[in-house]
Amino acid sequence: MPVRPPRPSGPPLNALRAFEAAARLGGFSRAAEELCVTPGAVAQQVKLLEDWAGVALFDRQAQGVVLNDMGRQVLPLATRAFDQIAATVQEIRAVASPNRLHIAALPAVAQLWLSPRLPGLRRALPDLEISVTAMEQPPNLERDPFDMTLFFGDPAEGEAIAGDEVLPVCSPALEGGLAHVADLAGVNCLSDSAWAQDWPLWLQRIAGAEAPTVRGPVFSLYALAVQEAVNGAGVLIGHRCLIERELREGRLVAPFDHPVATGKALILQLRQPVREPLARLAAALRESRL
Repeated sequence: MPVRPPRPSGPPLNALRAFEAAARLGGFSRAAEELCVTPGAVAQQVKLLEDWAGVALFDRQAQGVVLNDMGRQVLPLATRAFDQIAATVQEIRAVASPNRLHIAALPAVAQLWLSPRLPGLRRALPDLEISVTAMEQPPNLERDPFDMTLFFGDPAEGEAIAGDEVLPVCSPALEGGLAHVADLAGVNCLSDSAWAQDWPLWLQRIAGAEAPTVRGPVFSLYALAVQEAVNGAGVLIGHRCLIERELREGRLVAPFDHPVATGKALILQLRQPVREPLARLAAALRESRL
């Protein structure tokens, strides 16, 4: 009679993934954001791995968790393993569907900068299938199934394809009542919740100590704020590269033509190595005009 003893079981892959993300990113909350789960679920998976290994990988402290000596020893091994898994998956995807490309972009960039350029890209690159996902934070191109990202960031962190300048804009109907910066105190000043410092930045640079106090509706979707400015709801502190079409076509005007640089830029990043279809898409984007 053959002897078939049960094989020892390893830890679940999800437990290893939760540990690697938490250790690499420095906490359960940031790992939860990357993995699209709750911090409690990350903590549970890490505890499962620790129970299986019979050793703690994090020190639990009042301020949060801190990777201990054992965790620091394991982290590079886990990171290397998941990097290799991701590389294998991406290689399969690239070979199986070389002309299928996926862009991740900030929602405002996807709606206002990229969307108007998509018809031209389709005409120029009819053999490519281009998908777009809007998200608030840049994905990890070494791990996530994206080929290109478009987000605002430090120009030193990637290829800057558009500078980032802010300036007040409004519908032509409102322009006549805005002869001086002080007039902004008497109108609705629209803003985006993610860019709450845009108005203070512009006012401080342009008016300094004489800057008026401005108030108005706040939106969580920048495209909605832009549309409300077009509708005449107030004066928007606009990012020039996102509203260039509205300015050129006259739906928005700049009553004070004093743009202020934010120090950031629209950054293009590409999955490495850059394959020929992706290189063609990136080149077309660089050359695209509205």
